[in-house]
Formats: sequence, C-alpha cells, structure tokens
Amino acid sequence: MAREKQNKLNNNQKKFSITKPWTLSSEKILNSLGTDPENGLTKTEARKRLKQYGANRLRKIKKKSAWTILLNQFKNVIILILAAASVLSFILGDWMEGIAIGVAIAIFIIIGFFTELKAVRSIEALRKLGSVNTNVLRDRQIETIEAQSLVPGDIGVFEGGDIVTADFRLFEASKLQTDESTLTGESLPVDKQTDVLSDEVPLAERSNMLYKGTAITRGSAKGVAVVTGMETELGKVSALVEETEEEFTPLEKRLNKLGYKLVWLTLIITVLVAVIGILAGKDVFLMVKTSILLAIAAIPEGLPIVATIALARGVYRMAQKNALIERLSSVETLGTTDVICADKTGTLTQNRMNVARIAVEDQVMEWNEDKDQSKREDSESRDSSQQETTKLIREILNIGVLCNNAALKKNKNGSIKTTGDPLETAVLMAGLKKGITRDELLNNMPEVREVSFDPDTMMMATFHKKNGDFLVAVKGAPEAVLGASSYVLTKDEETELSDEQRKEWMSQNDRMANQGLRVLAFAKKKVKHKEASPYQDLIFSGLVGLWDPPRKGIKKSIDQCRNAGIHVIMVTGDHPRTARAIGLELGLISENDGEEKVFKSKELKNLDDLSNKERQHLIDASIFARVSPEQKLDLIKLHQENGSIVAMTGDGVNDAPALKKANIGIAMGKRGTQVAREAADMILKDDAFSTIVTAISQGRVIFENIRKFISYLLSCNLGSVAAVALCSVLNLPLPVMPLQILYLNLVTDVFPAVALGLGEGEEGIMQRSPRTSGEPVLARNHLIKIGGLGLIIALVVTAALAAAFVWIKMNRDQAVTVSFLTLGFARVWNVFNMRDRRSNFFINEITRNKYVWGSVAVCCFLLLIAAFAPGLHTVLATSFLDIKSWILILGASLIPLLLGQVMIQLGVFTDKKS
Repeated sequence: MAREKQNKLNNNQKKFSITKPWTLSSEKILNSLGTDPENGLTKTEARKRLKQYGANRLRKIKKKSAWTILLNQFKNVIILILAAASVLSFILGDWMEGIAIGVAIAIFIIIGFFTELKAVRSIEALRKLGSVNTNVLRDRQIETIEAQSLVPGDIGVFEGGDIVTADFRLFEASKLQTDESTLTGESLPVDKQTDVLSDEVPLAERSNMLYKGTAITRGSAKGVAVVTGMETELGKVSALVEETEEEFTPLEKRLNKLGYKLVWLTLIITVLVAVIGILAGKDVFLMVKTSILLAIAAIPEGLPIVATIALARGVYRMAQKNALIERLSSVETLGTTDVICADKTGTLTQNRMNVARIAVEDQVMEWNEDKDQSKREDSESRDSSQQETTKLIREILNIGVLCNNAALKKNKNGSIKTTGDPLETAVLMAGLKKGITRDELLNNMPEVREVSFDPDTMMMATFHKKNGDFLVAVKGAPEAVLGASSYVLTKDEETELSDEQRKEWMSQNDRMANQGLRVLAFAKKKVKHKEASPYQDLIFSGLVGLWDPPRKGIKKSIDQCRNAGIHVIMVTGDHPRTARAIGLELGLISENDGEEKVFKSKELKNLDDLSNKERQHLIDASIFARVSPEQKLDLIKLHQENGSIVAMTGDGVNDAPALKKANIGIAMGKRGTQVAREAADMILKDDAFSTIVTAISQGRVIFENIRKFISYLLSCNLGSVAAVALCSVLNLPLPVMPLQILYLNLVTDVFPAVALGLGEGEEGIMQRSPRTSGEPVLARNHLIKIGGLGLIIALVVTAALAAAFVWIKMNRDQAVTVSFLTLGFARVWNVFNMRDRRSNFFINEITRNKYVWGSVAVCCFLLLIAAFAPGLHTVLATSFLDIKSWILILGASLIPLLLGQVMIQLGVFTDKKS
C-alpha cells in the first residue's frame, strides 16, 4: 500500500519534474514550475499543489506503540523476579500465593503501562510545539508558514539562522553560506551562488542549491522549491534509515544500575538465609517459603513506576512554566548547574529597543523623553533638543531606514506590527515618527544589492540606484564604521574626517555607552558600480543610541541565583561601557567596581597561555563584552575546566556550537533560530531569564523528590527484610506472610512514593549550593538514613510480634496479624521521615504535600480493609483483634516515626552540604 502511494506521488510530480536543477538556469526552472519570482505562487495554486503532492515532510518517526510500551513492562528485572516467585509458589502447591503474586504482577504492569503511555504521549505532544516554519513569497507578500505546507514552485526567502525546509534552486544570494554537515558531512560552511553548474558536480559542490535539513549560517537568499518531502536529497537518505535506537538518560542508567544491585543483593540474601536455615536443620519447605518472602519483601516494585511519573510530571511542570525540555537527561543536569552564561539582549533585557539619542556633528538630541530617558539627560542634549528636524537628523534616519531588513505593518486596529531585528525595527519606528518610510524611499531608490552583516567586519551595507549612480547605506559598530570612513557629514558640507574628530566621535560613543545605550554608527557614499567595495572612503553621518530596558523582576532572579550558588555571567556583543551600565542596573556589579570588572573578547584568547591568576580573574568575572559566538566556546571551556556545570543561552545559528558544548544549551523560543533550538537541551518559550531560574529550581526539586521516594521505598523494604531475618534468627514465627508482604508492597510502596515524587519541593532549595555532577543518587548519608530507619522498623515489628505472644497471649495467627499491621502502619508513617532536617517538624515539604495526605488516607483505609473485610480477611489470613491489640499496633507503628524525627533533628542523616 505504501509503495503504491509513493508511486502515485512520483507520477503526480512528473508534471513539474526537473532533472538536475543545478544544471539549468533559474529562469528556466521558474518557467517550468509556473512561478513568478516577484509575486510567488498564489494561495489558491499553493493549496492545489499541496493537495497534489502532499505535505512537505519526511517519513514520520514511528510513534511508540501501545503494544511496545506494554511489552517493555515485562523487560523489568523486578517483574521477572516476582514472576519466578509466582512460578515457585505454584510448584510448591501454594496456589493462592502464586495467583496473588500473579495478580500483583498484573497490577504493576497495568500501572506501569498507563504511566509510561501517558509520559510518552506527553513528550510527543511537547515536541510538536517545536514545528519548523519557513518564509515564502505568496501573492507578493512574504509569509511565515509551516514547513509541511511548502510546495514545489514556492519562493523561499532565507536569512542567517534559517533551516532549509525543501530542496531549492537559488536565484538570489548575498554573502550566502550554509552548514550542510547533516547531509554531506562537510564541517565547514559552504559558500553559495546562483550560476549554472555542470552535470558532473557532486552533491557537496552544488553551490547553487539549498537542501532540506541544512542551515543558513550567513547572508540572505531567495530560491525556488524544486522538490519537497521524501523526494528531497534528505528524504532519499532518510528512506534508508529503518530505525533509531533509544538512548537511556544518565539518571535512568543510574536507577537501572541501582535496581540491578538490589536484585542481586536480594538473591544473595535469599539464598544465604535458605542455606543457613536448611543447614541448621529447619524444614526445607519453610525455608524456601521464607526465601520467597524475603525476595518479595526486598524488591521495590514501585521504583520504575514512580521514577517515570516523577520525571514526566517534572517535564510537564517545566513546560507549564515556559521551559520545554528536549532531553530528559537535562532534568538531572539542571539541578547541578552552577554557572549561567546569559545573552543580554532579550534574555536579561526586554529586547524592545527604542531610539533614545541621535548624535550628529557636535550635537546630541534626546529622542525619547520618557521617565527612563530623563535619567540620562545632560546639558548637551537639552541644548540640541531643537535640532530634531534638521537635515542631518533626517539624513541619518534615511540611511538607517534604507540599510535595514526589518519591516513594519499596520494592523487593522491601527497598531504597528514589527518583524525583524529589534535594533532595525527601532530605527524604522524612529523614521516613521518623522514621516520616513522604507517603501517610499525604495520607490525612489530601489535596492540592487545587499551586503549582509558580518561579525568580522561588524557592518552591513545596501546599494540603491539613484540618478544613474548608486547610494551605499552602511550601519554597524561605531569603531568599525569610523575605521572605514574618510569623511564626515556636517551641516555645511562633507569634510575630511580628521584623527581629532575620530577621537571625539569615539568619546561620544563612550558617553552614550556609559549610559547603557546600544550605539550604532551610520555612513554613506556614492559609487558608480553596484559591485564596488562597500566599506571604503565612507562619509560618516552620526550615531544612534538605543535603549533596551531590563526585564521586570530580572534583578530578583539574579539575586536568587546568587543565593543558590549560581554564578550569572552576562555575555554581550555590546560596547564594554554599555555592558557595564547594564550590569550595574542588573546588579551584576556594584558602583565601586571599575571597568576592569568588564572583560573584553580579546581576553578570552589563548586560554592555555593564561597564568593561574589571570584565569581566576576570568572565572570570577560577571560581564563579557564584544564577545563573538566563537568566543562563547572559550568561555564555556574555561568554566568546565574549572569543574563547573555551565548553562549557555543562545538564539543565532552561530550559537549552535556553544549550545552543544554547554552542559545545558538553552535556546530562545521566540527569537531563536531553528538551528539554535535544535542544538539546545531546553527551549524558553518566553525568552525570559527568570524561566531559566525556575527550570533550575524544578530540576533540583525533581532530583530531590527522586531521592526521597527511593529512600522511602528502600527503608520500608529493608525494614520488612530485616524483620523477617530477625524473627528467623530469634526462632519466632515469620512476622508477615508472602501475600501480606505483597499487599503491603502494593499499598504502602506505590501511593506514598508517588506522592513524594509529585512534591513541590523544599522552600529553601534555591538557598543552597548546587550538588556536584558526580554525586550519586544515594549518597552516604542517604544510605545511613535508609539503614537506620529500616532497622528501627524491623526492631519495632519484631518487638510487636513478641509482645503479642507474651503480653496479650495471642495465638500465632493473631500475633502475625499484629506484626503485619504494625509493619504496614509503620511504613505509612515513615513517609513523614523523608523531610529535610532544615524544615519544621509540623510544617515542611512533606506535610504541605496534598498528595502525601491523600496517600496516607488511602493506605490507612486499605490496611483497615485488610483487617476487617471478610473476603480479603480470608485471603490475607488475618485475624480479628481486640482493643489491646490495636493499641499495641498504633503505639508500636509510631515509634519509627518519632525516633526518625529525633534522628533527623539531631542531624544523624544530615547531608554534608547542610
């Protein structure tokens, strides 16, 4: 059926079949596809072709089927041990016990199945939020559509950071480079152009083509889609891929390792007890039953279920708080993060730029006189406040509006919708206030060439046809534009730019930067040819200062990090003085800190040559200015070599290597490129720094919850094993029967453990230093706590059994009922011993957890049913008890809780970090 469908699709595509598009001119391909390069396809034609060719997507990754998830439950070693115990019970003729264990296995499999099914489907749903979009030209308008809606003949519009979503033949390209490593294995960026190529050119050298799954690393382009979906080169490769193996996260590996250790320990104890008993002359049948009982008592059946629930619930919580986790291993790593390298723009600030000041010749004009800007007024700006309509101001705005890739669109309600870089949209908005629009300028001076922004030159240029010549409009970093300028624009004429004037302009740049403004420089010139060099003999026109206010609550978030032992580092491409001003406002540095507290990009070079003192200065720094994406790698390396776990934020395609190298790569969901999002471990839907802090807090909570429920399960199970072993040594009856211990494991293991896994966490969890990355799930203090509580439970149960014989003079069945219920209630109350020592006895993270109280109520109800319900009463072989027995049960079961609380308060179980 699938083959027939594919053949049908291939037959449909013959209408627009284009063989070897790199060998044909773009004009011929556009004609063949029936596409107008200026207008694109009509929406009607696009819908028609979408219906004809189908969605532009590769073969879907096969969803994890319900049957696969069900079969996975049987692969659990714990289930296999229980199954062996059930079979052994049948062999020994104990049909009731064998059936009961089988029922328990079925219950655990059902719970595990539905838990994993829900978790898997939730993760699949979250991944759908990251669907890829693409920009196309339709009906003369550039629209952003879902990539799967792309059709052959669509005109794609690309900029740096975009993911290519089909195979395109280029017909426009400006300084274009792509990363084709996913397709060809070529690690370096590939230059692209539009010329026709020969037939024999291999895939890796087809420089006039863009291929699905590759990424634009630099420049801009337009191309026409020649094939989509499975017909693309990437589609042909993916057709060869049959399956992908699933990889376990580090936490899952550690939990699995812990589970295997417990199983082997259980088998050793079981065999040892059986052998010792038989050698001591005890009944073989009795010792085999005791061994089965020990195996059932020791194994924490609920561990896999609760771990899955805790992780899935944690990922869901983070998604609710705008943090999408791409890899489950990130949940664990988040809890150990101690360094955050954060981009300034959009993460620490609002990414909502406004033009604040414009400097031309010897004048500075205050552009926005709102509350924030009034703080930065000086006499120079007030003197120049009347100059806003001068020729020089309009000239600099003209350049800024022309040399621009952003766009403004008026909505039906009259508001302005902006698209593009915030710096560029701010300049467009400033021009609009003076009646200068890009469309009007382009009508008079059409753009014929664009030289895209280059991190190396720190400039961008556009060429515009004007009266037979070409106007070159340039913008960029002040030092770069001044370096490329030979003249300066004044009120009277264009004069030669002297060294003294350069110094004065740089001083003005410093003054604006000191006030926290992001400063851009503008220049122009006239040339005879559009292929002329854009960055020589420019006429310097002036400076524009832009203000990006800090996000609300950002200072509080940074303080939270400081209290949590997390070092926040601001990484920015801004001028060092601008970075310092923002750092002061954010609280990263104080007024007493000088400029030496702000490190420049050049100081990150040659890390191996740094002295220990220089290296430590860099490690302690909180602000790095003029940092390129490549230098972020050095910053990450510096801190990782120092033993830190580093989180790095990024949004551009050039940030992808840093996002991959960081322990936690964090991409921006709103303004981030698709390349950055795919390289990241976590995506911020709101681009807010506070969301990172929340995610780290949740990461710590999840790990601590996992520790709590593991400690709870193991201490309860150890208490059961030790009680059985102790009673065997003292020649007392077994304190619980196999069916009784199975009932307790089903009741008192799962419900309280799940409740602990769903806890909101301790209030002071962000008031302590992060744990180290190599710290095990159960540290030494946790093992001491498990052993101590388990031993107390065992002693109390054994004492209750002995007291039932000696004090109340009970028969064997009644005494065992007392020890069974004592063990059950002691395990229920033990959940309150999982609190942190720093918390209050009555008000803590356990008592505030509504799920804990619900689980306690359910467990108590089920234990009472075990004692009184006629049917269950018979199956579990329990006896009716008098008031004295119940006083003994309740009194004895509370002893582990009380002693546990005393030991917690005395710090017996205290973590070394406490």
